[in-house]
Amino acid sequence: RIFYFHVSAAMVSFVAFAVVFVGGIVYLVTRNRFWDMMAASAVEVGVLLTLIVLTTGPIWSRPAWNVKDYFLWLKWDDPRVLTELILLLMFVAYLILRANLPEGHRKYALCSVFGIIGFLDVPVVYFSIHLWETFHPVVITTSEIKLDPRMQQAWLMAILAFLLLTAVLILIRMGTRLQKQITDQLMYSHLESNRSQEGV
Repeated sequence: RIFYFHVSAAMVSFVAFAVVFVGGIVYLVTRNRFWDMMAASAVEVGVLLTLIVLTTGPIWSRPAWNVKDYFLWLKWDDPRVLTELILLLMFVAYLILRANLPEGHRKYALCSVFGIIGFLDVPVVYFSIHLWETFHPVVITTSEIKLDPRMQQAWLMAILAFLLLTAVLILIRMGTRLQKQITDQLMYSHLESNRSQEGV
């Protein structure tokens, strides 16, 4: 049953990082903070989903592939595991970069570029099972989904649930960022008003 969490979280994390990619491009073109906030919020949710993938994977792989002798039960020599870990580390680095740069266009532009570059690992993760020898099975092909029809229905529901959860979490984080931006603007206006009165 962990299949529904593991695979669904992986696929929806790609959607979250696609939002980062689009948000980064649009911000660089328009300099509209809305898109930067959307990208930053999607990174946070994408990192959460990727952590779910790398946590549920070992739980599944231990009985399925007998990898109990590996560190944390993960097959670190498996191409998909490695590319997924790289994806996680790239977007954790994005969050660290974002937390340590001063507010302003330079910060938002650098993060946008970093997010765009990070997204380039998503197709590598997806196609890793086709490009290299891996223990991961090929479930989806161009012609069919290699699952029992009943599993396909349950999997569809799991993907829809993860998509809805992802959308809600991104909107919540965007709302938090918008509130902070408005609060900062009001505080700045208040300070400027006080300085003007003191000057008079």
